[in-house]
Amino acid sequence: MNKQPATAKWYDRRDSVFVEFCVEDSKDVQVHFDKTKFVFSCVSGTDNIKHHNPVELFGEIDPKDSKHRRTDRSVLCCLRKAEAGKSWPRLAKDKAKCNWLSVDFNNWKDWEDDSDEDLSSFDKFSEMMNSMGGDDLPDLDGADDEKCPTLSRPIWPPPQ
Repeated sequence: MNKQPATAKWYDRRDSVFVEFCVEDSKDVQVHFDKTKFVFSCVSGTDNIKHHNPVELFGEIDPKDSKHRRTDRSVLCCLRKAEAGKSWPRLAKDKAKCNWLSVDFNNWKDWEDDSDEDLSSFDKFSEMMNSMGGDDLPDLDGADDEKCPTLSRPIWPPPQ
């Protein structure tokens, strides 16, 4: 039986890189962590498809602190960076695109520029809007409607 790579998504954090392999009903899950690479393999689905994903990593990891967790729908690998605080622009050492790998934008965070104390732009905007309050706004309920001109004819289409 042929082995094929499992589809995966990855994202970067300050001290770890996460890779989620999208394999349902996986069994015989094996993940081998090495300093510069890791290998994921399993059998999945009712068709017993064999998956095998060897990855030469962009940076080094701590194999002893790296872990994986299996659920019914996926296997999540947490690769502990050997050098925390250094961002990874990609997962693999090679710049060539892996057709089975994509960025997990739902979990991606640009942590390099943010300190933990900083608020995101959205949080700052929400805070500003909440601090404005409603007391200073003019009361439009009693606006004088008689000052609005009545139109004697429709304004569209324009006269010719």
